[in-house]
Amino acid sequence: MTSIGSSIPVSGPVGGEAPSGPANLSVQDQWALAQLLAQAAQLADAGRWIDWAELFTDDCLYLLQPRENFDRGFPLATMRLESKGMLLDRAYAVTQTIFHDPYYQRHVVGTPLVLKAEDGRIHCEANYAVFRTKLSKESTVFNVGRYLDEVVRTPRGLKFAVRRAVYDSEMIPNSIIYPI
Repeated sequence: MTSIGSSIPVSGPVGGEAPSGPANLSVQDQWALAQLLAQAAQLADAGRWIDWAELFTDDCLYLLQPRENFDRGFPLATMRLESKGMLLDRAYAVTQTIFHDPYYQRHVVGTPLVLKAEDGRIHCEANYAVFRTKLSKESTVFNVGRYLDEVVRTPRGLKFAVRRAVYDSEMIPNSIIYPI
C-alpha cells in the first residue's frame, strides 16, 4: 500500500483480508472526519440534540442496532430515525416530553478507520463506549459497540448520511432515551 502526496493511506490488509479497494484521504479530510466524530460525541454529551442533528444530511439514516441483528442481516433496530426531521423530533422528545431519572452520559470514541472512500462517500468504523452517571451515583458502562458511518461532503462540511451504532450487549439497562 502506498500513499500519494499529503494523503494518508487508509485501507490495507486487516486480519489477513484484502481491502475492497485503495482509499486515500488527504490529511485535511482525515482530520475533518475525526473532528466530525468528536463533535457528535461532544454535542450528545452536552445534551445539545438540535446541534447534534445538524451534523446529519436531510435524508440521513440513524440506527441503533444490536450486534446480533446486524451480524445476521436483520433490519430490526432499537432506534431507527430515517431523516433529519426524525432526529429533530427525537431531540424535541428527549428535551421536552420524556420524563426519566436524569443522568449524564460521556462518549469515548476511537479514531475512525476508513474502510472505503469513493463516489464522494467515506465509509468508516470507530469503536465507542458510553458511560452513564446518575446523580449521586457512580459512573457505569452504559453501552459499548462500534459506529459504522457513511459520511458525505456538503457545502457546510462533512455530514453523516448514515450512522449505525451497533452495540455489543443484548442487554440494555431500562431503556435507551438518547441516541448513542
